[in-house]
Amino acid sequence: MSEQTTETRYSVVHNDEEQYSLWAEGRPLPAGWHRTDFSGGREECLAHIDAVWTDMRPKSLRLAMGEN
Repeated sequence: MSEQTTETRYSVVHNDEEQYSLWAEGRPLPAGWHRTDFSGGREECLAHIDAVWTDMRPKSLRLAMGEN
């Protein structure tokens, strides 16, 4: 009999400071975090985060420095 494996699916999430993370689908999000429209396997989601989160500084710091 073959062993069946199920890959955990994740959602890419972000907070109000525009910081990103991945979160296992089906789990409730912590307060202050919001789902994006991207989901998939772990490596897929991490690659997406690498592509979209190009400035690691929190939004409040960027605004304080006069940047968007």
